Amino acid sequence: MGTVVSLRMGDGDAHDGTGTRELRRMAGAAAEAAFRRWDERFSLYRRDSELSRVARGDIRLTEASATLRDCYMLALGWRDRTDGVFTPHRADGVVDLSGVVKGLAIAETGEILAGLGLAGWSINAGGDILVDGRPAPEVDWVVGIVDPMDRGEVLAGVPLAGPLRAVATSGSAERGEHIWTPAPGAASPYLQVSVFAADIVTADVLATAIVAGGEKTLNDSTGRWPIEVLAVLRDGELLATPGLRRPAS
Repeated sequence: MGTVVSLRMGDGDAHDGTGTRELRRMAGAAAEAAFRRWDERFSLYRRDSELSRVARGDIRLTEASATLRDCYMLALGWRDRTDGVFTPHRADGVVDLSGVVKGLAIAETGEILAGLGLAGWSINAGGDILVDGRPAPEVDWVVGIVDPMDRGEVLAGVPLAGPLRAVATSGSAERGEHIWTPAPGAASPYLQVSVFAADIVTADVLATAIVAGGEKTLNDSTGRWPIEVLAVLRDGELLATPGLRRPAS
């Protein structure tokens, strides 16, 4: 996936001593295996991945595995729900599922951790984050949103608590202009968009869609889904939905 994945576990599980260390070792190994499976099947950086074989025409999409076809159908569903702004089709016709695959890998890893009986963990894959529980009693997970104009600075620290336990950030500051926009050659008004949602796939898809679709997609998305958004305009101005705004003192 061309990124770094980190798993952090808090102090909230009921195990201690050797049992805790072994459980966390198992969790780390299971998380690594899950991401490896997704990468091996869907990475367009790997010539031997199933999706690369589809892209080259070695196999037809209809001949691909059920896992790949299900992922493609999920991406098409999001294309319809975002009026075509989010799409799994690159301009050159290649099917690129990276817009949903990372979120699905994070979500699967979270299910694995829950299945192991762990509570109080954070999964961070290249800045897209899903959390569960708390890192310590009475302490919430807090995500720092980096300033796209100065990667050494943090714009805001936002607690991940309640129903919004996932955040994904998209934009051009980290990787350059890599997001397709509906109008070819048109730059997005947003340098960076962070979306907070109940699940990581929704957060990831809508962060990408809002960067691509601009103000209209931002308004449509906040009207249709229970999300919060922090957007950075190209002039550095910040836009934040009501749930992210500090109350007046």
